[in-house]
Amino acid sequence: MTSPNRYDVTDWPVGDAATDIGEVINSIIADIKRRQSVTADGGKPGAVISVPPGDYHLRTQVLIDISFLRIEGSGHGFTSSSIRFNVPEEQWPDLHELWPGGSRILVEITDAAFRVERAGSPRISSVEFSNFCIDGLHFEQDGSDLHPENTYVNGKTGILVASANDSFRVNGMGFIYLEHALTIHNADALSVHDNFIAECGNCIELRGWGQASKLTDNLIGAGFRGYSIYAENHGGLLVTANNVFPRGASSVHLSGVTRSSVSNNRLHSFYPGMVVLDDDSSENLVAANHLLRDLEPWTPFLDIDNGRDDTFGLLYVSGSNNSIIGNHISEVVDSRRIRPTDATPVVIRLATGTGNYVATNHVVAVNARAKSSGSAFEAQVDALLTTEASESLPVTSVRIDPTSSRNTVLDSGTETEVDLDVTLNAFRPTPS
Repeated sequence: MTSPNRYDVTDWPVGDAATDIGEVINSIIADIKRRQSVTADGGKPGAVISVPPGDYHLRTQVLIDISFLRIEGSGHGFTSSSIRFNVPEEQWPDLHELWPGGSRILVEITDAAFRVERAGSPRISSVEFSNFCIDGLHFEQDGSDLHPENTYVNGKTGILVASANDSFRVNGMGFIYLEHALTIHNADALSVHDNFIAECGNCIELRGWGQASKLTDNLIGAGFRGYSIYAENHGGLLVTANNVFPRGASSVHLSGVTRSSVSNNRLHSFYPGMVVLDDDSSENLVAANHLLRDLEPWTPFLDIDNGRDDTFGLLYVSGSNNSIIGNHISEVVDSRRIRPTDATPVVIRLATGTGNYVATNHVVAVNARAKSSGSAFEAQVDALLTTEASESLPVTSVRIDPTSSRNTVLDSGTETEVDLDVTLNAFRPTPS
């Protein structure tokens, strides 16, 4: 028996999902609210809205103001638009596919495709997005010399949660070519799990404040101006088992975040400032991550950076009582491209704060001659698999600025690789 609380966008009598799925979903939400208008002993169960495989243009913003709503598709549909847009157009007819697929929503508006917002009490709860693709279609010219499709700018957002929320889930989704993929304000017990969020200006942004949330098992890659993972004023945040691709201005950026964990992630960046803890981010654990910093090998993005020089630090801390333990950090760069010229790159930098604990981190620094290629896939794989080098690269594995004190550094660099004031900090060098 078909439940009255399960909807299919292709069967709904109002609007045409292929032409404007936003109009259709808004009409379905209005029907749910009409039918579940009275609070009874059984509560308001909410509903499931199903999006079958296919292309659905969105010309009307979806406004969600009910709890217990699940919007689900039948495939995240991600495929690289960036690679295709950087293939000569005369080669497009020979490509197996040109666009993302699965249950794909094509965002035609310069705004958020899905806006979730409700005032009053209780907070909106248990809204789920699952297993469909949100595609921003194109980026736009930004006044630079970049190809318009490489700017990561178009004013489009995939999902915007604008009000306080509880127990939201974003699982198995695909986001592509959006300036902001997923922006969530004031989250409590949020789960962002097993999504493919790449070729977006910014991928995951947790804004305002929040607690007890998790970002796990995602494949993520932002643009050179934006954040792959960003969180502000959060407590009890778990960032674990994510695979973060390069080109984002940062892999993980925490601002005013406390008592949270960044662990067991694989993080890859083309720029300094891969992991940033700032605005007094304190009592956090950064452990057992693999950080790789190398250089951009793909021709369309050569000579682009995030504006930070190599003395900024791959892992930058402005906060107190953080533990940075057991991370493997690979710095594989061409010494001729270090900025400023002749500087010694900094790996872990404690800029401000006290009581930070840095222990048993392994730094591998290699001077590698930069190569480039017109093939994004081949260039990146070749760079990842190359371990031969003619010489090691001198680095400062840990630097503690004079504005930071009473820190402990153990077995994270030799005496010549660690820069600190031993009268203000505890230090045990790695044997050389």
